[in-house]
Amino acid sequence: MTDRPKDPALCLSMAELRAAIDQLDGELVRLLSQRARYIDRAVDLKRETGWPARIPARVEDVVSKVRQAAMDQGLDPDLVDALWRHLIDWSIAREAQSIALE
Repeated sequence: MTDRPKDPALCLSMAELRAAIDQLDGELVRLLSQRARYIDRAVDLKRETGWPARIPARVEDVVSKVRQAAMDQGLDPDLVDALWRHLIDWSIAREAQSIALE
């Protein structure tokens, strides 16, 4: 894992600030890629159990948890809600396509 980006208050120029944002963006992409690998594993497990790709109660549980995490971090929970619902929809479509290929 890379070093943590500099504290925003310590960035003295736009170049430093942009470099820190770029570093965070790279880390976010790495984490999203890791999350996608968990989704791929979920496909295998759902095939074995006969579970559908979309489980509405699980969707709402995930969204509730990330909304709370956003509030705990002082981040707009509506933004996180919208981002995660898009991410979840993408993940479910990925699962559904893979399950259908069985």
